[in-house]
Amino acid sequence: MSDEHESERPGQERPSNAADRRGRRASRSGSGGTPAKGRATPTRAAAATQERKVSLFGRLTRFLREVVAELRKVIWPNRSQMVKYTIAVLIFVSFMVAFVFLLDSAFAEGVALLFGD
Repeated sequence: MSDEHESERPGQERPSNAADRRGRRASRSGSGGTPAKGRATPTRAAAATQERKVSLFGRLTRFLREVVAELRKVIWPNRSQMVKYTIAVLIFVSFMVAFVFLLDSAFAEGVALLFGD
């Protein structure tokens, strides 16, 4: 099967890895194995010292801007959806209250029977 592909492209070498297939070269310098760009990746400590310290007011302002940006992404329900959701929550909460009340009553009766009244 590979012979068929090679016959279709005479004079071209088949890529040996994924980087070559995407057109990138995975070249490394021969001595140290460091990337070909010629410099090492900076450490986290070096990157942290290079960053500019932002004041408390600046960080608070940035936080509030991000909160507003996220709230603009929210799809707010309309009135009919809100009524349906509220009714569903009230029904669920009332069911859970009744369920917990029944369990509490049953356990209270069981403890009263076990230890005497």
